[in-house]
Amino acid sequence: MNAYNLGLLEYGDCCRLQWKLNRLRLDGEIEDLLLLLEHPPTFTIGKSGNLNNILVSIDRLRREGISLFTVQRGGDVTYHGPGQLVVYPIISLRQRGKDVHSYVYDLEEVLIRTLSDFCINACRDKGHAGVWVNKKKVASIGLGVRRWITMHGFGLNIDPDLERFSFINPCGYSDRETTSMSEILGFNIPMEEVKRQVIPHFSSVFDADIKTEDALEVSKYI
Repeated sequence: MNAYNLGLLEYGDCCRLQWKLNRLRLDGEIEDLLLLLEHPPTFTIGKSGNLNNILVSIDRLRREGISLFTVQRGGDVTYHGPGQLVVYPIISLRQRGKDVHSYVYDLEEVLIRTLSDFCINACRDKGHAGVWVNKKKVASIGLGVRRWITMHGFGLNIDPDLERFSFINPCGYSDRETTSMSEILGFNIPMEEVKRQVIPHFSSVFDADIKTEDALEVSKYI
């Protein structure tokens, strides 16, 4: 499995890239891979989402420079932006039991282990996908699976602008709050340091040898 660090990537470009890589993986032309990146300020609404969970006007979004996309993933509305590490695995579940619930559990495990490296005690919530600290969400999971090839993935809040989450009901819940690693710790952790921890934990949980490769190998598909 290869990992590609794509830096800051527009959400629309990333969606096109994921669809192309998904088709290539489905056809057996590439192996499993990970995309690691950040997005410019963006709200996305999943297949079960509701526009009413965006609490500000479209004009306000324009003024704030926040893009809006409807996407083919599960879940409701979420925010992506600088300071949030986004990881999109493009992997086949055919050799992994075709079990989406197990896949979500494993992604949560990667996140919990990564946060533990920074002395953050995170946990699951049986009723809500993602990872939580003191009942506040620090990482969201939203998936798309096409013929057992995955798309989308998770967003880990390292040091994003948390005010942007107040513009929405995150994941559709009005009674839940969002937090970040920097808010929990009281200081910021460099993005690259978190990436260095995520990859070995993904390797361990998914029993895969992961190499970091030149992003140009996949960015050519955008």
